[in-house]
Amino acid sequence: MAGELTGYLAPEDHLGDLLAELGDVVETHGRLVLAPGPPRPAAWVANIWRDPARLAITSIADGAKQLRARQRNWALYPHVLHRRAGLIAERLPHVGAKPLVFPAAAPRAPLGSWMLLDGGTILAAGDCSSPFPNGEARFVEDRQGPPNRAYLKLWEALTLIGRRPLAGERCLDLGASPGGWSWVLAKLGARVIAVDKAPLDPAVAALPGVVIRQASAFALDPAEIGPLDWLFSDVICYPARLLALVERWLTSGLVRNFVCTLNSRARPTWRRPGASPRSRARASSISTITSTS
Repeated sequence: MAGELTGYLAPEDHLGDLLAELGDVVETHGRLVLAPGPPRPAAWVANIWRDPARLAITSIADGAKQLRARQRNWALYPHVLHRRAGLIAERLPHVGAKPLVFPAAAPRAPLGSWMLLDGGTILAAGDCSSPFPNGEARFVEDRQGPPNRAYLKLWEALTLIGRRPLAGERCLDLGASPGGWSWVLAKLGARVIAVDKAPLDPAVAALPGVVIRQASAFALDPAEIGPLDWLFSDVICYPARLLALVERWLTSGLVRNFVCTLNSRARPTWRRPGASPRSRARASSISTITSTS
């Protein structure tokens, strides 16, 4: 199996999008999709399992022993046989997964992923794309400052790319209302132009460095705004319209970095009925990052 397959773990509620993106698929285990060939770029993925291997095990102890022999740090993807998988996980070294305090850096230690395929078979990949268990970054939340929970998406994007706006850098926040992303940027010391037809939360509007433009993100003239260090967009729109917006700003040559989201609220079928508020917040978008610097 080595070198023949790659595992792709879809974010919650986005398995269909991942399957459509990958095309040819060998196996699907819950949200984990095995596709032929080496790893390839994928938008709808939370974690990529590079070169996964099947391990035949004779017992819980043997399963833990085989994983420990490969490397130290492992994260379980619990899909089937939860009790048996949990007993194996208990025999592995503990992996601390405390919530990060933004803007702390992402963990640097290699983190493998594994799951039980059946009672006698483990699927394991010691090399994964995400430093977080199952690709899910968790943070110590601020329940006082931001006006909504959208700020967590930006915290996650900036943490994963390992870069963030510096104090004094000029940022454009498209689709800013009620101001979660503008709040993040202002707290980092950046200068923020917040654009939305709807008003910003008064507390965010009053932050130093925040300038408000009540207008449509799609009607802005890049030449009128001028050079930017970062363009951020959490606009609710169809992907094709977002692409046209990004291409216009790229063509202008005025923006050094882009952080945008494809937002599922423009496609209601992506959201699972009855999802909890937390899972809806996580599933609402997938961040895409482009840098021209």
